[in-house]
Amino acid sequence: MKKDVQLDLISYDRLSEMTSMEKVRLILDRVQDGSIVILERGLTPEEEATLIEYTMTEIADDFPGIEIESYPSEGRKSWLGKLLGKGIVHQPRLTIIGPANELKTVSKERDFISAVISMEDK
Repeated sequence: MKKDVQLDLISYDRLSEMTSMEKVRLILDRVQDGSIVILERGLTPEEEATLIEYTMTEIADDFPGIEIESYPSEGRKSWLGKLLGKGIVHQPRLTIIGPANELKTVSKERDFISAVISMEDK
């Protein structure tokens, strides 16, 4: 029997209006409900670390954790960084997040992520 897959595509505009904790909670709540979340611009490394940390505290029999894949960041200096001689600014890119038991990454390249969603009928 087929089961529907829900994809939640969240724009950069929506996420940019949220705090890091609001982003983490939004993503974790949707993934716990069985959705596959696709973020237009991705998360910062700090936000990804927080998401993983919170996920680890909520793993249970009915929630196996998350699978998260992002395009590699493109490092570039901001105009202010160039002026002040500061380091590279990493621009987060598209990110796919889903339940670990349903989302499997097949391959990942610089500009391409291939994943399989295997939904079990409950």
